[in-house]
Amino acid sequence: MTTNIELKDIHWLIDMVHNIDVGLVIIDKDYTVKVWNGFMENHSGLLTSHVVDKKITDIFTSIPQAWLQQKINSVCLLKNKAFTTWEQRPYLFKFKSYRPITSNAEFMYQNVTFLPLTNIQGEVTQICMIVHDVTDIALSKQAFQKANAKLTHLSQTDALTQLYNQGYWRERCASEFMSHKNSGRIASMIIFDIDHFKNVNDTYGHPFGDEVLKGISDAIRENSKKQDITGRFGGEEFTSLLIDTDLGCAKLVAERLRKAIEAIHFEFQGTVVKVTASFGIAQITASITDHEKLIEVADLGLYIAKNNGRNQIGISEH
Repeated sequence: MTTNIELKDIHWLIDMVHNIDVGLVIIDKDYTVKVWNGFMENHSGLLTSHVVDKKITDIFTSIPQAWLQQKINSVCLLKNKAFTTWEQRPYLFKFKSYRPITSNAEFMYQNVTFLPLTNIQGEVTQICMIVHDVTDIALSKQAFQKANAKLTHLSQTDALTQLYNQGYWRERCASEFMSHKNSGRIASMIIFDIDHFKNVNDTYGHPFGDEVLKGISDAIRENSKKQDITGRFGGEEFTSLLIDTDLGCAKLVAERLRKAIEAIHFEFQGTVVKVTASFGIAQITASITDHEKLIEVADLGLYIAKNNGRNQIGISEH
C-alpha cells in the first residue's frame, strides 16, 4: 500500500513538472539533456524524445558554450544557485514570442535560474535550469525607459531647432567649463544671432521665421564637432561651446558658419530670402573664472560685430 502511494505521488510530481508554466531543463556536466518539460516542448517545438540524451549546445547553437561552462562551473563549485536575467542576456533559448498581437517582442525574454542537483554523496552531477518567461516585465521596463528618455530629451531640447535649450546648455556649459579649467585644457565659445530677424518675422511672418531658425540650426550641426555643445540661447540667438578649441580655431569655425548661413537660400512664395548673422567669440583664460564670465566676454564680441556693421565676427579685448 505504501508503494502504491509513493508511485502515485511520483506520477503527480511528473505531471506537475511537465505542466508548470516555466521551462525546466536538466542537463549533466557534459551538457546532455536529461529532462525537458512541456513548457520547453511547447515553445521550442521539440518533443522530449527529440532532445533527451543530446547536447543542449548542439540543439541550440546560439547558446555560447564558454558562457554556459562558466555558469556550470560556478554552480558545481559553490553548490549554490546562479542566475541570468533578461537585462544581462535577453534569452538563453531563442523562443518566438507567442503574443504577436499584444506584444511587440520578436522573442521571449527570459530569466534563468541554475540549480545544482547532487547525488547521495553530495556531489553535483546535474544542473537544473528553470526558465521564466519575463517578456511582459521586460517590455514594460523598456517602455518606461523609452518614455523616461523621451521626457529627458524634451526637458533638454529646444522643440523648434532640436538643439539644447538655454537651461540645459547652461548646465552643460558650467560643467564643461569647470572640467576644462581644472585640467588646464582650452575651450572657446561662439555666440551669434541672426541680423535683423525682427524684420524677417514682420515681413514674411513667424512661420517663415521658424523655418529660418530651423535652417540655421541645420547649418550649426553641419559645422560642429560631435563633442561641441550647441544650443539655442533664446529667440534668434545661438551659442556653441567648442571643446579643446583655441580662439584662432574658434574664429575659423565661426567664419565657416557665417558663410554657410549667408549661403542659405530660403524661399518665400517664389522669392529667395537670404539672411546673415553676427558673431562673438571668446576663449577660456586665466581672467575668466566661470562660465558666466565666458558668456559675457563672447557676448561683448557679438556687440562689437553688430556695431561694426553686422555679418562679421567680433572679439572683445577683455
